Amino acid sequence: MSGSAWTGAAVAAVTAGYALFSRRLSTTVVSAPMVFTAFGVAIGPLGLGLLDLEHDAGPVLTLVEAALTLVLFTDAMSVRRRDLRVGGFLPERLLGIGLPLTIGAGWLLAWPLLPGLTVWELALVGTILAPTDAALGKTAVSNPRVPALVRNGINVESGLNDGMALPFFVLFLAALPGTVTSQEGAGGAFWRALVLSTALGLAVGGIGGWLLRRSRERDWVSRDWRQVFVLAVAVGSYTLAVVVDGSGFIAAWVAGFAFGVSYRQERGSRRRDTEVDAAAGDDDTAHLAERLAELLASVSFLVFGAVLLGPTLEDVDWRIVVYAVLSLTAVRMLPVALSLTGSGLALPTVAYIGWFGPRGLASVVFGLLVVEEHVHGVQLIGRVVALTVALSILLHGMSAVFLAERYGAWHKKAASRSPRLREGAPDEPDGRPAG
Repeated sequence: MSGSAWTGAAVAAVTAGYALFSRRLSTTVVSAPMVFTAFGVAIGPLGLGLLDLEHDAGPVLTLVEAALTLVLFTDAMSVRRRDLRVGGFLPERLLGIGLPLTIGAGWLLAWPLLPGLTVWELALVGTILAPTDAALGKTAVSNPRVPALVRNGINVESGLNDGMALPFFVLFLAALPGTVTSQEGAGGAFWRALVLSTALGLAVGGIGGWLLRRSRERDWVSRDWRQVFVLAVAVGSYTLAVVVDGSGFIAAWVAGFAFGVSYRQERGSRRRDTEVDAAAGDDDTAHLAERLAELLASVSFLVFGAVLLGPTLEDVDWRIVVYAVLSLTAVRMLPVALSLTGSGLALPTVAYIGWFGPRGLASVVFGLLVVEEHVHGVQLIGRVVALTVALSILLHGMSAVFLAERYGAWHKKAASRSPRLREGAPDEPDGRPAG
């Protein structure tokens, strides 16, 4: 039996095993990323040696790129005007102010702690570790005791900041000598990866959403094939951008936006928007793509444990540990606090939002893409990304249940004392959000 066959069998066994206990584990501090990452370390070079980047680079990159493509598309597709109409100031501040500040803070912090890296490699570290992944602390954004404004704000931020970090990642990678992207220079990367990919994403997503809506209005498409169509649009947007040497990720992210707007017809009066959302946007059209994205993301954490985290644990430097801890705390929390200055949100809310900025799939994929470029400093960048994401998986996963309950209890008391609290109305007695 070949090594790749054993690897496939191991991945299938882990996935099936987690599926059998998924409901039970969902009520504990043990998250899916924890389980898959731990098994990844076990089957990687540090354990059984069934999977490593040197021999399995092709399948590994294909898997993680497919996962990020679907996550980018479905996250962008799920954003609606009503998400930004009610409490939209929160994600707007986190994305428009907090994200650039986080990239800059990560860049500056890397300077003294990661000697030997060039200025653009330091910038890449800050960019790779800026996007957040709400799935790593799922309870923090699903607990009904947490006010809807906060849950929605963190969700929207997490769904959009990986796509918004992509242009920075592409441009900084183009500035590094020896990378594939650098062959065209920053100017070529800007036009192909940003402008052309954005245009392709808008066209594919917009036309795809319009075609599906018209087909559904005429009752030409079945429920199952609606879901397959969404997958086809996501894959098509990515591959078309790759064909023209653009960024498939940017194209998929933009296509998700365009598809959602076109399919839901988010135009006209507020009443019409609500009616269309109820008729088209709240169905299960994206269900298959979302479930497949979730599965691929989970398996990607297994790959992460094997090819990035396992080798990193054999050679951990104190500077990397310090940077990882500060990246999850000061580099995230200070920009969030600055971005929310004057928002009227209470200090516990600002602290809660600042803490729950887990690093996940986007950081893993960006890190693997840099590692595959084989540029100077790539090993150090890979180790920094691996340890930071691993600490995030552990700390955010373990703290989500406890802190969500504590914050929810604080909010309930604060809202009873001050009904006009900016965070929103208290939850109903049965634990469901008010309204």
